[in-house]
Amino acid sequence: MKNNSFFTKGKVICLLGSFCCMLWGSATPTIKIGYQLFEISQKNTASQILFAGIRFTLAGILVVIIGSLLNRKFLKPKVSLIPKIVIVSIFQTILQYFCFYIGLAHTTGVKTAIVCSTNVFVSMILATLLFRQEKLSMKKIIGCIIGFVGVVIINLAGNSNGFDFNFTFIGEGLIFSSVIAYSFSTILVKIYSKEENPLLISGYQFIFGGIVMIIGSLLFGGKITSFPKSGIGILFYLSLLSATAYSIWSTLLKHNPVSKVAIYGFMTPIFGVLLSAIFLSESKEAFGVISLIALVLVSFGIIVVNFEWKKK
Repeated sequence: MKNNSFFTKGKVICLLGSFCCMLWGSATPTIKIGYQLFEISQKNTASQILFAGIRFTLAGILVVIIGSLLNRKFLKPKVSLIPKIVIVSIFQTILQYFCFYIGLAHTTGVKTAIVCSTNVFVSMILATLLFRQEKLSMKKIIGCIIGFVGVVIINLAGNSNGFDFNFTFIGEGLIFSSVIAYSFSTILVKIYSKEENPLLISGYQFIFGGIVMIIGSLLFGGKITSFPKSGIGILFYLSLLSATAYSIWSTLLKHNPVSKVAIYGFMTPIFGVLLSAIFLSESKEAFGVISLIALVLVSFGIIVVNFEWKKK
């Protein structure tokens, strides 16, 4: 954690960024399996948010424990840092997932994956135009477009009945609102982690956001009546993947431009489709030519954004 140059190496960014996206991609089939084990219906949004709240609270506890072990001291936020943690939590956990779960109940999985993939564009635009952290170059725009096309291709393949151009605020609108919230959290983590430990920020924002989600879901009638052992294992895995992925992602953001890290976000829906095909048998085309084309496009988009022209 102390060797800053390690996290700026291209291979390290590629491996860790892809690993985070693989973990996030695995969340899609795992959450669906979790709903089945905990007997949470697809339309029971309040209980889904309760499930997410428990997951993120546990994730926060895990991050604090892991961070404390790595730093050989208990990670305790300073009083001056608490407002920043609350702000990050509002965007990264509370707003993002409240909007996401409600929106998901009113639109298709295909639309959700495509709209969510726009977080790369939004994060880059916020970093360059609003927060002035870096410059918006033509290669970044081209790289984003290429990667986005790859995501669209793999999600439309074999799902022609799951996509149309209808747009509703409570469906696609809320999904896009969750994208904006996540993108703001990306920039805030980048800013706040310059002076603070990103693990500390991630851990406590998860705990705060998770507790708020639990309270909010209970007020709206959310409940979980079944607690099977296999379901608890799924819940622990989801908490661990959130803790691991966000901790690594926050560390990468601390040491690199937002665009170099955010572009890997296009890998998440690719992994989501592939892993859903393995564990849920949802897509016959997942390992065919279409997915190969999508993966090549996403990879090429990442290369375009990160490629540096060397002057003679």
